[in-house]
Amino acid sequence: MSAEPLRAAPAPGLPRPRPAAAPRPRLRAVAAPAQARTRVPFVLACMAVLGAALLSALLLNTSMAGQAFERYELSNKLGRLEQDQLDLVAALDARSSPASLAAAARGLGMVPENGTGWLRLSDGSVQGAPAPAKAG
Repeated sequence: MSAEPLRAAPAPGLPRPRPAAAPRPRLRAVAAPAQARTRVPFVLACMAVLGAALLSALLLNTSMAGQAFERYELSNKLGRLEQDQLDLVAALDARSSPASLAAAARGLGMVPENGTGWLRLSDGSVQGAPAPAKAG
């Protein structure tokens, strides 16, 4: 007898048992890598923000320059008006001087008074030494 163990022969017409297979490796299909996202939209957005900032700075600068010009014009006008006011005050002072008032009164036909008198309303008496004015 041989030292080999005996194996039972399979019955005719029955399927043969398969030997136990080693576990299948865990492999799976890998999808192709997604295309890298393009940076064009980000760059365009950055350029749009930069353009808007530059445009707003330009508009702000232009507005400030216009207001500075208007302020300069108003300052000049204010200076002219202040000078006109000073001229008018000087002319009023010259016309309200006693000599100028006396000349204007003479031009209107007025004469200087000779004396001063006051009326007392309580009793109707005349105080002081009033005298009639003399035509000049």
